Amino acid sequence: MSFAVDVRHLSKTFVSGGQGRQRVQALRDVSLQIPEGEIFGILGPNGAGKTTFLNILSTLLLPDAGTVTILGIPSTPQNSRRLRSFLNMSSGYPNFPWCLSVEENLRFYGRLYGLPSSVLEQRIARLMKALELQRFAKVPFDELSSGTKQKLALAKAMINEPKIIFLDEPTLGLDPDGASRILDLITGLSRERGLTVLLSSHMLHQVQQMCHRVGIIVKGKMIAQGQVDQLGSAVFKERQWNFLVEVEGRVDGLESDLRALHGVVGLEARNRGWFLRCTRDVRPEVLALVSRRGLALLQLRSEDTTLEDIYLKYFREA
Repeated sequence: MSFAVDVRHLSKTFVSGGQGRQRVQALRDVSLQIPEGEIFGILGPNGAGKTTFLNILSTLLLPDAGTVTILGIPSTPQNSRRLRSFLNMSSGYPNFPWCLSVEENLRFYGRLYGLPSSVLEQRIARLMKALELQRFAKVPFDELSSGTKQKLALAKAMINEPKIIFLDEPTLGLDPDGASRILDLITGLSRERGLTVLLSSHMLHQVQQMCHRVGIIVKGKMIAQGQVDQLGSAVFKERQWNFLVEVEGRVDGLESDLRALHGVVGLEARNRGWFLRCTRDVRPEVLALVSRRGLALLQLRSEDTTLEDIYLKYFREA
């Protein structure tokens, strides 16, 4: 199989500080293969190495060890100009010339890619329509909202019609609705154009919905990668049951009774009840407990293992 991105044993160390010269290993022996057209999610806490990883893949940084091959082309300084013609990247901290308008910024970056004026103007019009930016065409960058800045960053990342796009926290600073809109746009662009997408995000629910596979980076090491259901099977050695319990009435002491049930390994308070993580089906015991207390059961629902469950489990074990 040919891969859009083929990473082998990638490592990167930074040296910081004054006379102390502290060495920080940002990436440790990371390997990853991504087929063309896949949306791959990169998860990890702040400082895990996600941004460093994306910067190396996008040719902005050189690794200390390991190799990167993009669409069959080795990523080397000699090949960087060629690679950048079909790659692009968007950061969660959009930073554009503040005095230029939306269309002026897109025109500026399009010219950096050497696009002919006729082609560039068509692309600008098409991207502004797709990302609903037409009414902001003449608005300077520093007057845009956070959501519109993210849309502009995505439009800039698509201006050269890349085959692979790297998105570092593309929903940073957005409200849930705005974040969902951006991720929906990315999914649509990938589907329409066969675009390969690597993105890092803290929006675990949306990542689970849109990504074919995910990888988890902790302290510079890729500790897990695969489809969400495969990762769940690997990390939870026995089946995990999740239940949402909502009741009405006097609930004093009910939480401790639920926590004491055999098979309950985790409990979180929710709006009108609790979310239970269990190693067995505890619904009969929950029903009996609620009945004995004379409470009204509003909801007892089974829920699938989520990407958040998997991520937290891997992160704690790492």
